[in-house]
Amino acid sequence: MKALDELTFDNRFARLGDAFSTHVLPEPLDEPRLVVASRAAMALLDLDPAVAETPLFAELFGGHKLWAEAQPRAMVYSGHQFGGYTPQLGDGRGLLLGEVHNQAGEHWDLHLKGAGMTPYSRMGDGRAVLRSSIREFLASEALHALGIPSSRALCVIGSSTPVWREKQERGAMVLRLAPSHIRFGHFEYFYYTKKPEQQAELAEHVLNLHYPECREQPEPYLAMFREIVERNAEMIAKWQAYGFCHGVMNTDNMSILGITFDYGPFAFLDDFDAHFICNHSDHEGRYSFSNQVPIGQWNLSALAQALTPFISVDALKEALGLYLPLYQAHYLDLMRRRLGLTTAEDDDQQLVERLLKLMQNSGVDYTLFFRRLGDEPAALAVTRLRDDFVDMAGFDAWAERYTARVLRDGDDSEEQRRARMHAVNPLYILRNYLAQNAITAAEQGDYSEVRRLHEVLTKPFEEQAGMEQYAQRPPDWGKHLEISCSS
Repeated sequence: MKALDELTFDNRFARLGDAFSTHVLPEPLDEPRLVVASRAAMALLDLDPAVAETPLFAELFGGHKLWAEAQPRAMVYSGHQFGGYTPQLGDGRGLLLGEVHNQAGEHWDLHLKGAGMTPYSRMGDGRAVLRSSIREFLASEALHALGIPSSRALCVIGSSTPVWREKQERGAMVLRLAPSHIRFGHFEYFYYTKKPEQQAELAEHVLNLHYPECREQPEPYLAMFREIVERNAEMIAKWQAYGFCHGVMNTDNMSILGITFDYGPFAFLDDFDAHFICNHSDHEGRYSFSNQVPIGQWNLSALAQALTPFISVDALKEALGLYLPLYQAHYLDLMRRRLGLTTAEDDDQQLVERLLKLMQNSGVDYTLFFRRLGDEPAALAVTRLRDDFVDMAGFDAWAERYTARVLRDGDDSEEQRRARMHAVNPLYILRNYLAQNAITAAEQGDYSEVRRLHEVLTKPFEEQAGMEQYAQRPPDWGKHLEISCSS
């Protein structure tokens, strides 16, 4: 394990030059202090977990000190925001400190969010507040633990720095990790500003560093785009299967690697609601839960437009045509596993859709239903769960089909079935009210709850002794929290 001063930097994106980013130093926070750190994320940098408790840790990730090898850069990009194109965006409150090369041969971006003003801050102050930083930290690590591709979060550093939003809050920084922070919006920026040389340089950078296997294909750029389509189809299938709502699927928030990042007004479903809108600023419901699948395709189409200098329109259309079938295959595979099924039948899609409609009409807790379905033999489990449904006759009809389907599926033991289902059906998820409880305590200087919640969410599928309060349906107030983009 390494100390903080032993990290090896290899700043590949910074070497692209000033057309792609601007050198900016972070603005230090007043009285930086550790709020929470992820041991698993620290391990990606080969860091000794003990260094999180040292003053140097808070100073480095609170903007006070910098490695000599780091090259902090604010990236420039553009993007479609709520369907409208914004010609220039960029890292308005974040900085790519540099890229760390670990012992496994991986490169990890160190991206400090809340680091102060940059040339791309527009009317903002470049800061992030404690509540949004905690939410991003918890979500990043929680999604990873669920098996959903995501950026990672190493730590949150709190401070006494005042920041004004709807009210005065305290500034914070979150350090997030990803193999790359390049977005769809990077390609859009160089396409719409008519800078073909820089766009070609960016495409080569992404192809060589992140999709090198595509070099072996007859059309490397097309192969890369197909891979991006598949990664996004799989990621969004996992969002839908686990009830995750991103909230702001602008093209500048979409990773070229098909990972979840730029957490804002996200939420996991409590009661199943296909039309749920987690962002109270999304008045038209563009980014509602049910719209995430078509919006994913819309965003890929926007990226395809920006790639027309390298790939023919017909080839791009053909690749885009793969999105929905790939999504449906990934989604149905995961939903079968959530139902405890190991084989495929033609009517499985209808079985899933009928269940979700019944859950929608009865306000059934999405996470706990699937967990309880695997607690006992199928016939006994559906008998216990039927009281959660208003339309009991409808549920009984579904339950009869389901139990017959389970009997046809295989002859493994109930213990094996239970283990399989519990391995894909979490007991603990990041419910908004749990995050809010942790934030409220942290804003009073008590970081124990955010640390405890983080630990619980790192093992979402394992029942943890003494943690029953994290596996309950939310109180009524917890279902109606308004979450906005403001951070």
